[in-house]
Amino acid sequence: MASLKELRNRIASVKATQKITKAMQMVAAAKLRRAQTAAEAARPYAERMEAVLANLAKALEGREGGSPLMVGTGKDKVHLLVVCTSERGLCGGFNSAIVRLAREHINRILADGNEVKILCVGKKGYDQLRRQYQGLIIETIEFRGVRQLTFEHAEQVSRKVLSLFDEGGFDVATLFFSRFKSVISQIPTAQQIIPASIPTESEASVDLGGAVYEYEPDEDEILTDLLPLNITVQVFKALLENAASEQGARMSAMDSATRNAGDMIGKLTLNYNRTRQAQITKELIEIISGAEAL
Repeated sequence: MASLKELRNRIASVKATQKITKAMQMVAAAKLRRAQTAAEAARPYAERMEAVLANLAKALEGREGGSPLMVGTGKDKVHLLVVCTSERGLCGGFNSAIVRLAREHINRILADGNEVKILCVGKKGYDQLRRQYQGLIIETIEFRGVRQLTFEHAEQVSRKVLSLFDEGGFDVATLFFSRFKSVISQIPTAQQIIPASIPTESEASVDLGGAVYEYEPDEDEILTDLLPLNITVQVFKALLENAASEQGARMSAMDSATRNAGDMIGKLTLNYNRTRQAQITKELIEIISGAEAL
């Protein structure tokens, strides 16, 4: 049985931990509002970009010599997985869920006899993936010192992806991130970005109203600029969705930790009081027994 001093030390330790988790919960709640607003503001632009690409793809349907960023290389031998996770932990299963989805894709691709390359965006994804796939990781991009993600950070990732593609480093690129739904719900998502995953009219979230557009300059020239921009936009959307999901997951995790600390403090306090009462009773019995012996 633990001594009273040990129990007091444990209670004090848990109370100190509870203060930390409560503070982290409040900080995450404050950051969540801004991150959620940024993620929701980026969605319409990314969806409209996909709708424009869908319209252009329909106009170019049947033509030869399309951009490799849209039609691909004609092969799917080498796959690049861009795994976006957070730089810090203490956010529940947020990072593990993304890595689990990426691991399922990796195992499936390898089982088909194809090659996998991994580009990690975020330290936590690298820490988990390197245990099993160290040889497949080609680079890690970290934003540890960044307070707020901007479009320039997404360009840094997209430039690396486009550079590898121009060098013939892969045939298919897939982006992994967590889409923010609510504080308690984040959805791990895999999105193919090369070749561009063009939604059909039934899948498109933006209704074009059945309108037919004429483009100036022609579609090929527009796609030359639009397709690389689309990759940057999709990466930026993924980073913003991840930022909101991370704060939501951390807020939920710290709330659970604070509640668990409160329960543990209650149990330790009860144990402390029982132990203290037992010692007092024992001392009283010894005093009474000594008095009777006299």
